[in-house]
Parts: sequence; C-alpha cells; structure tokens
Amino acid sequence: MDTANGIPLRILGRTGLSVTVLAVGGYHIGKDRNDRLGIRIIRTAIDEGVNFLDNAWCYNEGVSESIMGLALEDGYRDKVVLMTKNHGRDGRTFRSQLEDSLHRLKTDTIDVLQFHEIIKDEFPEAIYNHGPLEEAIKARDEGKIRYIGFTGHWRPYLFKRMLEMGYEWDTVQMPVNLLDYHYESFAREIIPMLSRKNIGVIGMKSLAGDGGILTTGVSAAQAMSYSLSQPIHTLVSGMDTVEILGKNLDIVRSFEPLSDDEQKKLLAEIAPHAGNGELEGYKK
Repeated sequence: MDTANGIPLRILGRTGLSVTVLAVGGYHIGKDRNDRLGIRIIRTAIDEGVNFLDNAWCYNEGVSESIMGLALEDGYRDKVVLMTKNHGRDGRTFRSQLEDSLHRLKTDTIDVLQFHEIIKDEFPEAIYNHGPLEEAIKARDEGKIRYIGFTGHWRPYLFKRMLEMGYEWDTVQMPVNLLDYHYESFAREIIPMLSRKNIGVIGMKSLAGDGGILTTGVSAAQAMSYSLSQPIHTLVSGMDTVEILGKNLDIVRSFEPLSDDEQKKLLAEIAPHAGNGELEGYKK
C-alpha cells in the first residue's frame, strides 16, 4: 500500500488523483473565526502528509475558504488536492459562487468542485436543467475546475436520481458510518453504484455529525476504522484543534481494515442506537 508519511493513499476513482485516506474538513476550520489556529491546523496536516482538503462556499459565511486560502500560501497550494462545494441551483449563482471560492482560496483552479447538499426533491432537476451543470462544464473547460461531483446527507434516492440523469460524475460525498448502515443507508445503496462506475467515493460524518456515535460507547478509532474499511477513497474529518488532528493521524497511520466479523460485531453493538436516525440529525 502506498503511503504519505505513513498515511495510506488511495486513487480517487476515475480522477486518477492519489489522495490520503484522511482529508481536512473545512467547516471546523472557520467555526471560531480564528485565522491563526485554522492556518496552523491546515499546515500541520499538510506537513504531516495529508494531501486532501475539503471546503464549501457557505462554510461560516466564507471564513473557512478565506482561512484555507491563507494557509495555502507560501507553496502549500501545490502540495494538495483542493476541493470545495457550491450551492448554485442556477447558472448565474453557480458562477458567482465559483468566482468567490477561487478568490477566497487564492487559487486559479479548484481540483474538485462539488454541488453541495443534494437534500431536496427539486435539486437534481435544477442542477441538470437550470444551468449549474452547464456552467460547471464551461468552468472546467476554462481550467477553473478539474473534476465535478456532488454531495449530500439526507436520502439515497436523491443520489440515485443524480446518478441516473446522465452526467458522468467524478466524485460523490456522503455519510459513511456505523449508524448509516441501519437507516437510509448511503453506504449500502449508493456506494455499489459508484464502485461500478469508478466514481470517487468521499466519506464524511464518521462520528455521525456532532459525535453522535461516541454516545453509544463506540470509540473514535473504532468508528473511523469502520468507515475506512468501506470501499471509500478518503474520509473527510472536521478537526478544530491540533490535538484532534494528531489523534486522527494516529488512527489512520495504524489503520488496518476491519475483518467482516469485526464489522458485524460493531454493527450489532450500535444497532440498538440506530433507530430511525435519531443520532443522525442530518437525515431529519
């Protein structure tokens, strides 16, 4: 297995990009509006070998992208695969948000641009038919985007619609965790479709958002190991302290895929807590 300073690397589907299995989540970077801390977390992660960064136009009113842009100065931009997300549901809004993101991130090109939060019935049609996808393709042709994907966390049937409407997506991001397996499961319903199409699979919410899984007695190491044992290519993790970053680095550096029996044991332990998604607030 290829590694970067001890962190496993995987190929992000048809993009061919080699990415670390741990990605820095952008939301937590700007949550406290602390530029110095955000820059320190990002640069420490990169110095330690992490090469995949996540963000979104909407995170903390743009602060997350702005902090990440500052962190990527002094040559750091060249060391990472940079991803951000866009809420545009019409062509003009998509283009405006893209230009904002490029400016904040201080870059000419975003490696992976994803349509954010596919969580309403009308969103797939809007993206396909109201101009956003067309604008994204134009931006890719202009060199402002390299790869195009989408993300969400509500219902798998919306992902199926996005996948079946005709565009060949490069990446898809979704919750992949022990609780997800038991309720409206993206891992069970969507990942097999992505694997067949060689689409990059980006996991998130390994702790079920605000640490919901930790309330069940499952540890962060067990939860992350389960997520990384699924057929995903990278796992986005929100980290708002250098200490949490360090713990996550320890987990991924010592990661060994869980056996089927180990996975079944964890799934059985957490099943009584899964219910109808009570600990997965993002599915409500």
